[in-house]
Amino acid sequence: MSTSDARPMTASSLAEVVEVLAGHRLAVLTGAGVSTDSGIPDYRGPDSPPRTPMTYQQFVADEAFRRHYWARNHVGWRHVHRTMPNAGHRALAAMEQRGVVTGVITQNVDLLHEAAGSRNVIDLHGRYDRVRCLSCGTVISRAELADRLDALNPGFEAQVADIEIAPDADAVIEQTSGFVVADCSACGGMLKPDIVYFGENVPRERVERAFAMVDAADALLVAGSSLTVQSGLRFVRHAAQTGKPVVVVNRGATRGDKYASVTLDAGTSETLTDLAESLPTPRQSR
Repeated sequence: MSTSDARPMTASSLAEVVEVLAGHRLAVLTGAGVSTDSGIPDYRGPDSPPRTPMTYQQFVADEAFRRHYWARNHVGWRHVHRTMPNAGHRALAAMEQRGVVTGVITQNVDLLHEAAGSRNVIDLHGRYDRVRCLSCGTVISRAELADRLDALNPGFEAQVADIEIAPDADAVIEQTSGFVVADCSACGGMLKPDIVYFGENVPRERVERAFAMVDAADALLVAGSSLTVQSGLRFVRHAAQTGKPVVVVNRGATRGDKYASVTLDAGTSETLTDLAESLPTPRQSR
């Protein structure tokens, strides 16, 4: 199936998705499109503005980039903390409870799957609520760092009016030159969000657990991901190569469409809700 074969959502195309997935135990791979209905915009959706995310190399090598990032993140992370799971997140949690979904591999860092009640979740790209020291490995909560940054930069948030929330708990702001960055309180090293940046590798152990989740399932459902980056696409390719059905639900074409048994050009909240109502509980585990 080529990337041009994605079809608009109709009763017959949804029925085809149900036909492919019915009776199977599903591993689910989710991307930013699953969280858009919770108020977190994605990077690559059809209506998304162009973005140039900061790379790992920029973050570690350039103090100005690092200061700009932390200033933006200091404003943006609170927005993500206040977001709530949407119908798509809840549908996946409900399907896990019934044994239809065996687990979720998410490229998102917003923890909304966990908040909705999903239990077997692999946060492939990390999680927004933790910060790690690149020197000593100490991990602290983002809330603890927020208190330190508030003390170092009193009144900063009140001064910032130019804000746009981005998918990685970031925000776009202009005035960052005076922002004071906090170092690791344990060793004085460089602090970084516990998030996999562009140009950075996903930890091997995490990747192996995700492959194992795909291998243990009967089929792979992709929801809300353009599969532009290799970190997610490899699981789609692996599922197809091992003979498992792959279904892709996304607004717009994806790099994984050619591996899919069925593609559905549709929103994830309504589609996952429909699937939760339509897919039967598998008779037995493999």
